Amino acid sequence: MKVAVVGATGLVGTKMLQVLAERNFPVTELLPVASERSVGKEVEFKGKKYTVVSMTDAIAAKPAVAIFSAGGGTSLEWAPKFAEAGIKVIDNSSAWRMDPTKKLVVPEVNAAVLTADDFIIANPNCSTIQMVVALQPLHKKYKIKRVVVSTYQSVTGTGKKAVDQLFGERAKAEKGSDAEYPMAYKYQIDLNVIPQIDVFLENGYTKEEMKMVKETCKIMQDDSIKVTATTVRIPVIGGHSESVNVEFENEFELAEVKSLLQAAPGVIVEHDDAAQQYPMPLNAHERDEVFVGRLRRDETQPKTLNMWVVSDNLRKGAATNAVQIAEYLLSKGLL
Repeated sequence: MKVAVVGATGLVGTKMLQVLAERNFPVTELLPVASERSVGKEVEFKGKKYTVVSMTDAIAAKPAVAIFSAGGGTSLEWAPKFAEAGIKVIDNSSAWRMDPTKKLVVPEVNAAVLTADDFIIANPNCSTIQMVVALQPLHKKYKIKRVVVSTYQSVTGTGKKAVDQLFGERAKAEKGSDAEYPMAYKYQIDLNVIPQIDVFLENGYTKEEMKMVKETCKIMQDDSIKVTATTVRIPVIGGHSESVNVEFENEFELAEVKSLLQAAPGVIVEHDDAAQQYPMPLNAHERDEVFVGRLRRDETQPKTLNMWVVSDNLRKGAATNAVQIAEYLLSKGLL
């Protein structure tokens, strides 16, 4: 099976190659694709070197599937061209997520919506993916009314430039380094917290916050779910963390909540107050699961749960989710 990875030299593209190899996706021929300035460079996959090719060369090679992680503008321009050539596109940008004609998919939640007619499939926002994986089994049982979420997001969600800024600032503070480093953010990120991810909108929320609001309803196929979000950038690299407050229509028991989450696909419960065990990005790093803990009632109002949700944003929040979509398509004979 020919597989194209568009944006193969970027942070997420590199992770996609890693995940495809780790999960033994049946790649018979890899087509790493990147911008014109990267054409001719080499990437490694399963111990072999592959030369980066252009978009037009990739389309001409007719891969079965193209996994995109090259930004919204690139996806808007090129995804339809791949699709017109009969190539299934799984797109990691925000370009197609809220398009009513495109499916927005987290395999553990709504893979069944996919059909043979879906040629451009949207991969959701990283912070949304991990939250809905944890919410889905609870929504099925208790029906969610409202979600209040605050995120604590890794600098890897911004990209390599942000990682370089964080470690450049740290080196300067610890060793007095005068080496130059890029500024991905307006402010220092090391020893700091930035309560802004993406641009501000007219309603005072950021684009990232509104992505969580809209994408949650679309993925869970329930527009009645109310979501309000505050998204925050913190100086970690292992993954995103979320404090999630969930109000249900129906009453719940904590023991049953824990059992439902333990049985849910893609979820690992780490909840042991006595042992001080709870999810942390340090432990979620390079893992594909969504980790859930700090389960407790909101004692200020009925039928409301607090929980802490952590996942590696480059893996389950991006690369792994995209590969899982491809795996599902393959398992259903849609590739």
